[in-house]
Amino acid sequence: MYMFRKIQSNENKPVSQSNVELKISIESLKKALVQMDDAEFVELNISENQHVVLIYIRTLIDQERLNESIVKPLSNCSKQSIQECYVHSTINAISTLNEAKTQLFTGSVVLFESLSSLWFAIPLKNPLGRAIEPSDTETILLGAKDSFSEQLEQNITLIRKRLPTHELKTEKFTVGSLSETNVVLLYIEGLTNPEFVSIAKKKISEINYDLFFESSQVAAFIEENPDSIFPQFQQTDRPDVVAYSLGIGKITILVDNTPFALVAPITMFHLFQSPEDYINRWVVASFLRIIRYVSFILSITLIPFYVALTTHHYQMIPLQTLFVLVESRSKLPFTPFWEAFIMLIFIEIIKEASLRMPTKTGQTLGVIGGIVIGQAAVEAGLASKVLIVMVGISTIASFLVPNYLVTKANSLIQFILLVCSSFLGIIGIVLAMIIILAHLNGLSSLRQPYLSPVAPFYGKDWLDLFIRGPLVKMKERPEHLKPLKKKRYQARR
Repeated sequence: MYMFRKIQSNENKPVSQSNVELKISIESLKKALVQMDDAEFVELNISENQHVVLIYIRTLIDQERLNESIVKPLSNCSKQSIQECYVHSTINAISTLNEAKTQLFTGSVVLFESLSSLWFAIPLKNPLGRAIEPSDTETILLGAKDSFSEQLEQNITLIRKRLPTHELKTEKFTVGSLSETNVVLLYIEGLTNPEFVSIAKKKISEINYDLFFESSQVAAFIEENPDSIFPQFQQTDRPDVVAYSLGIGKITILVDNTPFALVAPITMFHLFQSPEDYINRWVVASFLRIIRYVSFILSITLIPFYVALTTHHYQMIPLQTLFVLVESRSKLPFTPFWEAFIMLIFIEIIKEASLRMPTKTGQTLGVIGGIVIGQAAVEAGLASKVLIVMVGISTIASFLVPNYLVTKANSLIQFILLVCSSFLGIIGIVLAMIIILAHLNGLSSLRQPYLSPVAPFYGKDWLDLFIRGPLVKMKERPEHLKPLKKKRYQARR
């Protein structure tokens, strides 16, 4: 029969920096865990001459498994070594205080055995996390319904289920001096260009910061142009998107405690592609992809174009349409610029409020807020009916882009074009678009041009650019990704 008692610590001194290099001891661990209410020191008396001390962080381990996986095996461990008691369990020998603290704060139970005076660590991490659910940010009607969660190991499992090959490599890094966040780099060896892998490894290993809780924070240190409003890493919580990206020669970065993976290298055109493009018939998929491009252009230029025409180029408006605009604007106290600017600000406020509110309330707020404010603005003489219609079309069109980060970027672009159109009219819009294109041309993702395969030009890749060609004709991987294996099929024997 073994005895079980909890060891009380009377040590109240903070841990000293010099302790990190000391050999492990119970007293040094007490100092390291001082003023931690969830730290437990438990002594098990197995026999008269043998006792075991268990040290763990209560909130980080699976307490239901503690008795079954550790305490019960120890009850039959008299006059045996710890390794013999744990033939079928994972047990690691440790010798330094730094190793012990690392194991404790990653969900392991540290164990001291009195007969041999040896220290061991037994992984018993708390499997806290949510179930696999459908994606809320990239919803599709057809296709897989699973998405990533905050558990790193589970996310890797979802990818390996889709790519059951030994060539899929995973390399782990730790970033953040305080958070010590695990980051995993995934790529397919023999397919992905080694240059992408080496660049990603170098950038991740050079990160020197204290806290990382989101993949976007990691991307901020890896991106080559962090000041740009355009993302140079694709963020996705869909394992099928990640698996497809790996299969065509990209790399993926998974960050612990966040459901969003980073995919690179990407181009501007990858942000307009949806998982459903490769599920629908190719003609339908091509039509929908073109609609997205048109909607993006429409969302950033429609309101600035209205302001340019009504301010500088009203002579270009057909006579019948001009009568409608004059009648609609006859009693308005604002210039077209301020009229459009105020309405766009209202729309941004409604969009942000609907996102921050609970789901059901947010939907109601978005619909009712848009209708009520729009109608009230017309009746109060603050906005014209024509502008209200254009703002509605522009706002709806902005949501057709699958990537949420681009949706936020086009709001800023819209305001930039609006200011330029108020000063220079259509010429201002053209100049602003040229500057934006020049900026896009200067961007890169893992040192790959952001406007590939347009600039530089890769003709074969256009089969999956503005349209999505038939899958049977897409026999090669994208040339601009420079994969080691270009062919997407194997010759039959």
